[in-house]
Amino acid sequence: MLLIFVCCFYNSNAQQTRTTKPVTGLKLKAPKFTITLGGYKDASLVEAKIADSIITLPLKVVDAKNIVYSISSYQFLYRKIVVSEDEATGKPYNTTSVKSSRFKTSPLPELWLNVVRENLRPTEELMFFDVIVKDNKGNLMYTPNLKLTLQ
Repeated sequence: MLLIFVCCFYNSNAQQTRTTKPVTGLKLKAPKFTITLGGYKDASLVEAKIADSIITLPLKVVDAKNIVYSISSYQFLYRKIVVSEDEATGKPYNTTSVKSSRFKTSPLPELWLNVVRENLRPTEELMFFDVIVKDNKGNLMYTPNLKLTLQ
């Protein structure tokens, strides 16, 4: 009998819905960020030979007051030109291939640097996106993307 009572009591407590109040009082407003790689900003055209050297540099994120923020994580995408073959005609044609991953350190790891630096060609793209920075209080904030197109 006692077992039935305990089970019923436990069951009724488990089915109760609990509501939580939204957190109020947080007045965090992210500053306007600028993200650069070797001095190049978003939507920049970069020569392939220059991209070969700046890709080894760390990302830099600053705000309007020129305060530097540490990078918590980011995603990197390399859109490269590859050759494929038309199955019907057997003729080769150019298309694109995408390589992408998430990282927590900048610059990119050596393995990725080797993959990217292997064949940098005009019209290929290097993109840093979903960049998350941390301020000196530990707050995490998103920054704009950085997209570099090779010429």
